[in-house]
Amino acid sequence: MASGRRFRVLNVVDDVTTECLAAVPDTSISGHRVVHELTQLIAERGKPLQNGYVESFNGRMRDELLNETLFLSMAHARVEIAAWVEDYNRERPHSSLGYITPAAFAAELDKQWPASLRPTGSATQLIASTAPMRKTTARL
Repeated sequence: MASGRRFRVLNVVDDVTTECLAAVPDTSISGHRVVHELTQLIAERGKPLQNGYVESFNGRMRDELLNETLFLSMAHARVEIAAWVEDYNRERPHSSLGYITPAAFAAELDKQWPASLRPTGSATQLIASTAPMRKTTARL
């Protein structure tokens, strides 16, 4: 940010459609937060898988947005990142998708699925669960 404070962005990208499903900026992103964000995505889109495409996406976001913008606050970062994701998903054609946008590709792919195979909006099981916390005592 312009103040020098660092922040992180949790990106979740669909490997098939290259659509950015979530871009969550915050000063800190805990494991609990990752589980929360993934649980919300599972409810909307079905079970996500870990993939290598997100590394390319992260580099693109860094080059095109994060390295080029002085963010004044986390609120400002959230607005700018959301706008960039909207442009990436809905306005920018991708050569790997036949020069259509990720959102259009995802919509077309969804139409082609038989109704019995379409994601219903909720996964049969959680992708991750919260790890038990160790009890710690303060040491002086």
